[in-house]
Amino acid sequence: MLVMDNVVVEVRDLTKVFNGVKAVDNISFDIYEGEILGLLGPNGAGKTTIIQMLLDVITPTSGRIKVFGKNLAKHREEILSRVNFSSAYVSMPHSLTISENMRFFARLYGVRGFEKKIDDLLVSFGIEGEKDRLTRTLSSGMMSRLYLAKSLLNDPRILFLDEPTASLDPDIADKTRRMLKEIRERSGLTILYTSHNMKEMEELSDRIIFINKGHLVAEGSPRDIIERFKEDDLEEVFLKIARGGS
Repeated sequence: MLVMDNVVVEVRDLTKVFNGVKAVDNISFDIYEGEILGLLGPNGAGKTTIIQMLLDVITPTSGRIKVFGKNLAKHREEILSRVNFSSAYVSMPHSLTISENMRFFARLYGVRGFEKKIDDLLVSFGIEGEKDRLTRTLSSGMMSRLYLAKSLLNDPRILFLDEPTASLDPDIADKTRRMLKEIRERSGLTILYTSHNMKEMEELSDRIIFINKGHLVAEGSPRDIIERFKEDDLEEVFLKIARGGS
């Protein structure tokens, strides 16, 4: 059972305004060491915007983010060296092969002895036989596996995953979930995870924060949230909130 006593990400009163519209509206939450936290909500709810602020890709309009007890804006380089991410919405250089892309990012992250690390990750995601293929020739599923392999190159302490299994077939998606759980159990990896697969969210998440229209509307374990909304499963909760239920 996860013991939630060490906060590694602290978010307070986080707000982001785009052209007068609040994409994220005064949200506060914590992420604990070794936790898999599900970030759930309909399209446009603010999930990707939150992750981008946690990665310091975009600057909050107001609020505070602390990671490993330090202010993200003031200690950006130090913090991000211990963090990584995978997203269905980020691309890699298409003129490079899988192997070249992995070596590029390994050097960028300062990974030592990266050749064996790369080989091991490509085997883990079942793409070792494709390492000489140009990235532009890959299917969406293969690209998703490459993004995930890239995200583990620097042995991150925190991993942000934005719909990482969206393009994977059920078999590879299941293997990916199992591998993430194994890494968490082995190394204490902390994961923030978004997905529109409600079964996946129930299976993976220790805790869920549910946002809608930029507001935090529910927080707790998957079972707690299901019981609070008096529904049979997380998908029914999602539909109720997305369609305007309280």
